[in-house]
Amino acid sequence: MAADLDPRSLDTGTLALFAGQAAAAQVQASLSEDGFGDLRMSHGYLFQHLIAGEPTITELAAHLSMTQQGASKAVAELERLGYCERTPDPSDARIRRIRLTPRGHAAVAAARRARAALETRLAARFGESHLAAQRTFLTELLAELGGIEAVERRAVLPPH
Repeated sequence: MAADLDPRSLDTGTLALFAGQAAAAQVQASLSEDGFGDLRMSHGYLFQHLIAGEPTITELAAHLSMTQQGASKAVAELERLGYCERTPDPSDARIRRIRLTPRGHAAVAAARRARAALETRLAARFGESHLAAQRTFLTELLAELGGIEAVERRAVLPPH
C-alpha cells in the first residue's frame, strides 16, 4: 500500500526504476490487449534499432553490445513472431538486413498509443504542469547520470 511506503527509504534511482517498471507493465498490458501479447520488454531493445534503420546482424550485435549469435537468436525469435524479416541488401545480395514487417510497425504504433494514453491518464491525475515538471527533473537526472546520449542515439542497452 502506498500509504505504508516511506519514500525516504528508497533512493531516487530505485524510485525512478520502479515507476518506470510499473509504466512499462501498463504499456505491456495494453499491447497484449491489442494483440501483441507475445512481445516482451526485452524486444524493445532490438526494436529501437529497427525503427531507425535496417541493420545487419553484425551492426545490431555491435549496437546492443552482444555477440552476433545472440543478436541472430533475438532476430530469429522476432521473425518467428512476425515482427521482422531479413532481406537482401540492395547493393549486395549476400548481405542480409533486418527490417520491421507490417506487424512490427503495427506493434510500434500500438506501443506509442499506449504510452500516449498513459501520459494522458497521468496528466489528468497529477496535472499537466506537475507531470511536465517531473519529466524535466527526470531528464535532468538522466543527463546528470550520463544517460541522455544513449537515449538520443537509440542505444539504450538491456540491464546487465
